[in-house]
Amino acid sequence: MAVSEGKTIGAGERLRLMAVHAHPDDESSKGAATMARYVAEGHDVMVVTCTGGEAGSVLNPAMDKPEVHANMSELRREEMARAAKILGVQHRWLGFIDSGLPEGEPMPPLPEGCFAAIPMEEPIRELVRAIREFRPHVVTTYDENGGYPHPDHIRCHEVSVAAYDAASDPERFPEAGEPWQPLKLYYSHGFSRAKLTAFHQALTSRGLDSPYGEWLSRWDPDKADVIERVTTRVRCAEYFEVRDEALKAHATQIDPNSRWFAVPLEVQREVWPTEEYELVRSLVDTTLPEDDLFAGVREKVNT
Repeated sequence: MAVSEGKTIGAGERLRLMAVHAHPDDESSKGAATMARYVAEGHDVMVVTCTGGEAGSVLNPAMDKPEVHANMSELRREEMARAAKILGVQHRWLGFIDSGLPEGEPMPPLPEGCFAAIPMEEPIRELVRAIREFRPHVVTTYDENGGYPHPDHIRCHEVSVAAYDAASDPERFPEAGEPWQPLKLYYSHGFSRAKLTAFHQALTSRGLDSPYGEWLSRWDPDKADVIERVTTRVRCAEYFEVRDEALKAHATQIDPNSRWFAVPLEVQREVWPTEEYELVRSLVDTTLPEDDLFAGVREKVNT
């Protein structure tokens, strides 16, 4: 895919990647090995977390204790700090309130003042500020479905796309710093039917138990697989262990005995050694499919 030329970047500049997420732990379950790879290659990576994750349930039975529930906000900040250190990334909180996941028919209203309920202008401005300060060449976020339909994930998508477009406009949020034009925008696609099927077949063919059979049986066969939208597969298998350690740092959210860790690392590396993305904006020339989020950007930097 040939796309239009963008702003020329000075030679010798370090490449910078910004990953925008809804809650602490999302960065470790979506694209973490990619980030660890780029950090290892000497690039600068920043995770922006839109909310504090304080409304999250305790999903690890070992952490389901009264003192944990009473101290959720502080614990989740501590977990995020540990995960960021493991991944080697910079981290920035946008500071908005977790919306939770309202359930029921009809769905109850969102809590007043939460991320998904406040006017969008405020979080857009704060993300524009982060973009202008960090000056990423590449931004990643979720697609229009949020990866899954959590209100904060959908709002994260909306805010990320709007901020990507606004960051270069000197008339938008002049108080938020000097304009900056990121060169590429991607949606991350971590969960696909193709990937789960590959893991399920790999486990059963080896005589191992698979936790994915029931999940796959409930998948609507008429629904398109998100894998069809993927443009970019980043090889990062050697960083899967780093990803898993970052996940485990979120001890309130991640059960070390859960299906997150059902597929042995050596099987993952053999069967599915990549993380997947969809290129949705580009101001540099690139050819699809890609194997690098910085494809085209590297050429700009090195010119």
